[in-house]
Amino acid sequence: MIRTRSLGAGAAVAAALALTLTHVPAAAAVDDPAGDGPEWGECPGGAERGVYCATLEVPLDHDDPDAGTIELTLSITGRGDAPRTLVVNPGGPGARGIGTERQVWSSLPPEVADVYNVVSFDPRGVGASTPLTCGESDTEPERPALPHQPGTAEQEAERLDAARRVAQACGAEGAELLPHLTTENAARDLDLIRAELGRDQLDFLGYSYGTRLGTTYATLFPERTGRMVLDSVRDPWDSSWEVQFKQNDAFQRRAEQFFAWAAEHDETYGLGTDAAAVAASWDATREELAAAPAGERAGSAELDDMLASALYSDVSWPQLAGTVAAHRAGDSGRLLSAVDQLAEQGVPTALLAYTCTDDAWPTDWETWREATEASAEDAPHFAWLNTWYSAPCAFWEQPAGEPVEIGSVELPPMLLLHAADDPATPLAGAERMREVLTDSRLVVVDSGNHGQFLYERNGCVDDHGFRYLLTGELPEADTTCEGGEPPTA
Repeated sequence: MIRTRSLGAGAAVAAALALTLTHVPAAAAVDDPAGDGPEWGECPGGAERGVYCATLEVPLDHDDPDAGTIELTLSITGRGDAPRTLVVNPGGPGARGIGTERQVWSSLPPEVADVYNVVSFDPRGVGASTPLTCGESDTEPERPALPHQPGTAEQEAERLDAARRVAQACGAEGAELLPHLTTENAARDLDLIRAELGRDQLDFLGYSYGTRLGTTYATLFPERTGRMVLDSVRDPWDSSWEVQFKQNDAFQRRAEQFFAWAAEHDETYGLGTDAAAVAASWDATREELAAAPAGERAGSAELDDMLASALYSDVSWPQLAGTVAAHRAGDSGRLLSAVDQLAEQGVPTALLAYTCTDDAWPTDWETWREATEASAEDAPHFAWLNTWYSAPCAFWEQPAGEPVEIGSVELPPMLLLHAADDPATPLAGAERMREVLTDSRLVVVDSGNHGQFLYERNGCVDDHGFRYLLTGELPEADTTCEGGEPPTA
């Protein structure tokens, strides 16, 4: 599946939800800014002033507490004596959480910031928590990558061999941890975090995959569920296999919106005067890079990754259009810089671990090929990209778990926020979540950007979120908000 991460992709595509902050030396450590609970001190690698970290031991296997423990690393910021604590997950799955707390807290208005400390954490298998490593899957892949859509049987076989090696390396090196990297276990970790923070209920803000984590928690612990804001909502019923093919279509629709936007600014970019002409220019560039990669490292696969990454937020559109226009005019410097930046991000193995272990995946490659070829007819830019990202799941050596059935018990009301044209979590999934969460409210924004609350500076959206966090008050009915203006060229 196309996944959220900090900036961009290699085999995976990133979004702006997993926040990246500039680290400065930590403030002087304090024993406990939030009262009884964790011993807060400096963060691994340093953190922004006013951010503190602590470690928490949790069972490796929640069903067998005697099987050993692993460590979670938590981070906190706020006024210290706030009466509530908001726990934040930025998505992924498997995205690092440390760093998110400061950006969220500093974006809250004073009347809300006075009420909440904000806590985030690196989930199990991730970052400063007990990490998962998967051998060569942690190393930088060869560049340029093979084209996402195989041109020959040999290219397909080479891609398949790489996917199989990743799965085997994870199974060999992560054998002890890997079976326990599931959303259910992460949700049970959340309950231990809640208890360690001394809170009777969990107040939670989850983005994208974080909405699956939050609703899994609520299903397991409805009586301990406090105020939950779910932004860019994952479908509660579809498996990861089903989600990825729905993503393909949603990304293709969003790409067509980008092509139309670029056409409106043809005087700036010269890519075409209508969406079809821009798409033709794009595909011509793609074919050229497949035949002769720029700088021997920017091929058609890298261009596909750049396009998918930019579709999470239209703020990226001017940069992407300008980069491709410059390359077509003979200057590939910006293209190479962008590709190098994407490659530096790497692909966290925990992303695959949660993806492949949470749900069952087909093990017959012919099933994958047929489904991908069918999807590529409507989503030619994304079907094979998405499939190759998830392909290790076809060879996964750990048995898939049975996901918690979201809404199998009555759940407390929550606030759902979603963009109408979100490519990573299509709106239909949010609408189905709204059916499950019967007393909740859904706010739909006229936008295609993945992640709304605190990101878009949309007063309508943020006011709904602030009011709910402050008072627990939801809109009287499902409602809509206008989106922001499209970017200028």
